[in-house]
Amino acid sequence: MAQLTNVQDRLGRSGTAVPMTAVQRTYLRRAIVASTVGTVIEWYDYGLFASASGLIFNRLFFPQLSHTAGILASFATFGVGFFMRPVGGVVIGHIGDRFGRKPALIVTVVLMGLASAAVGCLPTYDQIGIWAPVLLVVLRLLQGSGAGAELAGAITLVAEYAPPKNRAIFTVFPMMATQFGLALAMLCFFVVGRLLPTDVVGWAWRIPFLLSIVLFAVALYIRYHLEETPEYVVAMAKARARKEAQRVPIAELFRNNFKEVTTGFLAMVGSQAFNLVMNGFALSYMTNTLAMTANDSLIVLMIALISTCLCGPPAAAVSDRIGSWKVFFFGAAWSVAMAFPLFALIDTKNMLLGTIGVSVIYGVSWGCTGGAQGAFLSNLFPIRCRYSGIAMSRELSGAYIGGATPFIATALVAAYNGRPAPVAVLLMGIGVVSMLAIWLGKHLARHTG
Repeated sequence: MAQLTNVQDRLGRSGTAVPMTAVQRTYLRRAIVASTVGTVIEWYDYGLFASASGLIFNRLFFPQLSHTAGILASFATFGVGFFMRPVGGVVIGHIGDRFGRKPALIVTVVLMGLASAAVGCLPTYDQIGIWAPVLLVVLRLLQGSGAGAELAGAITLVAEYAPPKNRAIFTVFPMMATQFGLALAMLCFFVVGRLLPTDVVGWAWRIPFLLSIVLFAVALYIRYHLEETPEYVVAMAKARARKEAQRVPIAELFRNNFKEVTTGFLAMVGSQAFNLVMNGFALSYMTNTLAMTANDSLIVLMIALISTCLCGPPAAAVSDRIGSWKVFFFGAAWSVAMAFPLFALIDTKNMLLGTIGVSVIYGVSWGCTGGAQGAFLSNLFPIRCRYSGIAMSRELSGAYIGGATPFIATALVAAYNGRPAPVAVLLMGIGVVSMLAIWLGKHLARHTG
């Protein structure tokens, strides 16, 4: 009762939002820091695995295969983590909706941090044979199960601390953490490649993975000292007062909000595919198909990732003013329109032209979809099943669309003699699906509390 009284004082006795006080701003800052650090770990781990899959895992874990087959096997291993993400979303989302956001977010960071560090200790194929790729797959599955609820929990946490009319500008911080984590992973590989170029496939590749232990420790400490979100505490207290038991949040979600889950899933597929092409496939394409150096390719993508972080906040601010669905829709449309120009710029192999072009195209695309996504998805679902709803929307689209995209793109380029046109067509088709879903589902995004 004391906790509920304290929460109501922070929200207003009616449970509705009031102008933020100094105390509320403090709690919001803590929520942003806690969510952002954990999300950096998720996408740092993801970026490491994606970069390593495109650059070196074929030689470390699949040396018995041909060059192209080894890369495909590496991306297949990368992709299996996405198929585990919905499972993690269900299990950890259940914890988040049933027992609280805080314990769920602690579970996610433990799974991801330990699995990533273990990859850095993993013996290679030359050392233990077939067991090396088997263990790599197992660790990737553990990573995926934790990551399946990480960003959903981060968005939920910040959305429930933020004023409802300013959800986009605050939820963009954990979204930006995804890009920062990716850039950090690429930077680690870039530095290792520059300082220890002859040893990268020997032992130096382990350094970036082992460094995740530091991020893991920081995130775990911050999240352990985090308080539960006020919206969740109030909603659960009211449910108990009405004797409304919530035994299986995921069942309630699909029973009462199936239309919202479908909308979220389809709205996300375009950005998932585009982001996975940029962050997973593009590095391999530039180095293996266009014969650009790994360092030049990493520089292009790192600068592009920085541009996304610069574009995210302005797009989020516009989302809060005109509506998140409009900005989300524009981001999806931009991705469709720029699919062919993107590869035309990359194919020039001109560092300056490619860097500027890719940065503008990816910056605007991610800025709009990433800047609006947190508010759009948060407003789709009521508090009682919000964590599970966001997790299912993101992770089902990641599993069935995003995770397979680098593998499919690599296979298409190989089948069409190095030409990327089929990949551009694929991105356009998936992007159009997202545009339709966002347009048709714009009236569903209504939950602000």
